[in-house]
Amino acid sequence: MSTLTIKIVEVNIENWYACCELEVAEEQKQYVEPNAVSIAQSKFELTLKPLAIYTGENVIGFLMYNSAPEELDSYWIYRIMVDQQFQGKGIGKAASSLMMDEMVKSLNAKKIAVGYHPKNLGAHHLYASLVFIDNGDRFGKEMAVVKNV
Repeated sequence: MSTLTIKIVEVNIENWYACCELEVAEEQKQYVEPNAVSIAQSKFELTLKPLAIYTGENVIGFLMYNSAPEELDSYWIYRIMVDQQFQGKGIGKAASSLMMDEMVKSLNAKKIAVGYHPKNLGAHHLYASLVFIDNGDRFGKEMAVVKNV
C-alpha cells in the first residue's frame, strides 16, 4: 500500500488540464480513453461525475462515475486511472474506495458496476481486490463486474 495520502476532488477549472496531462502505461492505452475525452463526455452527459486524484497539491489520477443508475440496476464507474509514475502503489484501490464511499453516501448506491476488457489484467486485479463479482454479464467486448454495497 502506498504511503502517499490521497484525496479526491471534483474536476474543476483549477485541475482539469492537469487531469488531461496524465498518462497510463503504454500497454494500458488500448483499454482506457484519454482523460480529456472523459471530461468532455461529462460536459454533455451531466450525470457523469469526473474526479481528480490528488496527493498533496499534485493531480496523479482521474476517476469518473455516473450518478444515475444504469444497466444491472447499478451505478457505474466509467473511469479509474492513475498516472504511470504512480501506479503499483495502491493508489487506484484507495481512490476507488473513496469514490465508492462517496457514491454510497450521496446516491444511496446499493450496487456499483464497472466494465472492462477481459485482457486488462490490471483492471481485473483491482476490481477483484475491491470485491467486485463477475456474474457473467457481458456488454460487447467488455465484461461487467458488480459490487453489492
